[in-house]
Amino acid sequence: MEQLKTTAEAERKLLLQTTGLSIGYKQGRNNLKEVATGLNLEMFAGEVICLLGPNGCGKSTLLRTIAGLQETVLGTVEIEGTELGQLKPALLAKKISMVLTDNVRSGDLDVYSLIALGRYPHSGWLGRLTTEDKSVIDQAILSTATGEFVDRKLATLSDGESQKVMLARAIAQDTPIIILDEPTAHLDLPSRIQLMRLLHRLAKDTKKAILISTHELDLALQVADQIWLMQAGGHMATGLPEELVLNGSFAEAFNKDGIMFDPATGSFNMHASGVKSITVNGDGTAAFWTRKALLRKGFHISGAQKESLAVTVLENAGQPRWTLEKDRKITTYHTLRDFLKNVNLIEPT
Repeated sequence: MEQLKTTAEAERKLLLQTTGLSIGYKQGRNNLKEVATGLNLEMFAGEVICLLGPNGCGKSTLLRTIAGLQETVLGTVEIEGTELGQLKPALLAKKISMVLTDNVRSGDLDVYSLIALGRYPHSGWLGRLTTEDKSVIDQAILSTATGEFVDRKLATLSDGESQKVMLARAIAQDTPIIILDEPTAHLDLPSRIQLMRLLHRLAKDTKKAILISTHELDLALQVADQIWLMQAGGHMATGLPEELVLNGSFAEAFNKDGIMFDPATGSFNMHASGVKSITVNGDGTAAFWTRKALLRKGFHISGAQKESLAVTVLENAGQPRWTLEKDRKITTYHTLRDFLKNVNLIEPT
C-alpha cells in the first residue's frame, strides 16, 4: 500500500503553480491593460493541459507570463517550488521550453542542427555536445519520428514536419515543462491528430507537463488531463474536460448566435435552431448522423417525448430505416435522403 501511495504521489508531482496571478500587457508607455486576475493554476508531471478560449481572451499573454517572457501584474508563479522571478535565465531554460506558432525556416540550417540547439542551456556558448547530449538528441529524434528527414534543410520541410522538429528541439532541451502556442495552427487534420496524440504519449512516457494553447476543442477533449478555459473578461474555469462539459462551462464560453456547444456529442452545432422541433429516437450511428442532418436543415432537436413530430431510427443488419410520426400518422423511409426531403416539407404546428 505504501508503494502504491509513493507511486501515485510521484505521478502527481507539482511542477508549476500560480497563486493570485494577474496578467496583462502594456498599451503605450504607461498604460497597463489587465486581461485576467486571480488565477490559481497547477501543472503536474505527466499531464497534458489544454488552454482553450476565444481569440483575444489572453491565452498568449498567460503563456508568455508563465514562461517568464513578460512580467506578472500581480501574484506569483512558482516552478518546482521556486518563484519565477528568482530563476536566472540560464536556470529557467532548464525548467521550461517553449514552441511558438511560427515555424523556423532560416537559411541552410538542417534538422539535426536545429534539434541540437535545444541542448544550448546544457552545453553553453561553445555548444560542444557531450556523449550525453547526443544521446538526448537521438532520443528526441526517435520520440518525434523525425529521423527520416534529420539531414534535410529546414526550408524543405512541410508544416507538419517543421512542427515535429520544433517539438524535438524542445524535448532535447529536456525541461520538466513544455509550452506550445497553437502547435496545430498550420496543419491539416491528419497531422493535427498525429501531433496531439504524440504530445499525449510524450507526457505519459517522459513525465513532463505539457501545456498546449489550442482551438482544437474536439482533440483537447480527447487528450487533455486538465483544461484551462479562458473567457473574455478574464474569467478562468479549470478541471477535467468532462467536468467542464457537464457543468456548462464550455457552453458558456463558446455559445454565440447560431453556434451552440452540444454536451451530448462534444461538438458544436453550427446552424441556428429553426422554428421546427423534432424528437429523434435511436442511439446508433444512423441516429447520430440523422440529428446532425436535421440541425443542418434548421430543426431544433427536442428532448420532449410528446413532440408532435418525431422520428425513430432503427438499424437492422447495417440497414437503417426512418419511421416518421406526425400527428399519429406514420411513414417509413429507407434512405436518409428521402426522409430529409419529406420532413422538410412539413410545416411547424
